[in-house]
Amino acid sequence: MSSPSDQTRRTIILTALATAVHASAPRSAGAEEDAPGSDVRPQKADVLVFAEGDRAGEVIQPQDLKPGGPAVRAWPKDPKTSVVRKGSRLNEVVVVKLDPAELDDDTRPRSADGIVAYSAICSHAGCPITAWVKAAQGEKDVLKCVCHNSEFDPRQSAQVVFGPAPRRLAALPLAMADGSLTVAGTFIGKAGAQQGG
Repeated sequence: MSSPSDQTRRTIILTALATAVHASAPRSAGAEEDAPGSDVRPQKADVLVFAEGDRAGEVIQPQDLKPGGPAVRAWPKDPKTSVVRKGSRLNEVVVVKLDPAELDDDTRPRSADGIVAYSAICSHAGCPITAWVKAAQGEKDVLKCVCHNSEFDPRQSAQVVFGPAPRRLAALPLAMADGSLTVAGTFIGKAGAQQGG
């Protein structure tokens, strides 16, 4: 019969062995966050995939977006390597389909048939843009960061229309290629929060 100290020692040794085995186990080869290029900013010709929900990882088609919103959270994906660029939270974007006639002269050329994309990271404190709501001032729906109530008008280059955010959201230019939505260029503006100083 073993003593209580022998059982404690045995438990400690078995726990240490189990921890070592788990820590040394290779990660799945398909782990996208480890894939080369997963933290690279969106690139021209990337496609956009749903970031969440039942269709997470599926390519977003123009017909998947309801006119007038709501906004959809998305990640860029390299169509050649199939790497989803979700290795950096600064790569997440919000995509919304609007009436092209409502877009201002700066926004319209960056849109694809009224579909616009912006950084999903607020320029104020770096919180995620999570809401599509009626503006605090006016009747139109806007992108909103609920952390500090900053609101951005996607029809006007995501300029700040309410709240403490110091600047607009970075825009991701889009295009249509063979009926599919693609990234037309790198971010216009800085994605993410203003660095303190």
